[in-house]
Amino acid sequence: MKAKKIVVWGGNSQVQLFAIDREIALRILHAIDDYLTDGSGDVKRLRPPREELRLRVGDYRVFFRGIGPRAIRILAVRHRSEAYR
Repeated sequence: MKAKKIVVWGGNSQVQLFAIDREIALRILHAIDDYLTDGSGDVKRLRPPREELRLRVGDYRVFFRGIGPRAIRILAVRHRSEAYR
């Protein structure tokens, strides 16, 4: 039996994802799934004072925190030009 993967969408992160072009949004969802399944992807822990992790998917950044071995809380999904403001 496969382990359950949990994604909790916090704040406006789900709204931000829906505002993105469908094809890119699907790439982002697949990248999140890949990260939860086998830890793959361009993930980086951000420098203090920020405490979250960043998953890079093309020109978009997914900011999240781990809440368990197969669970994450998505904090934001933003274009790279707006991601670090």
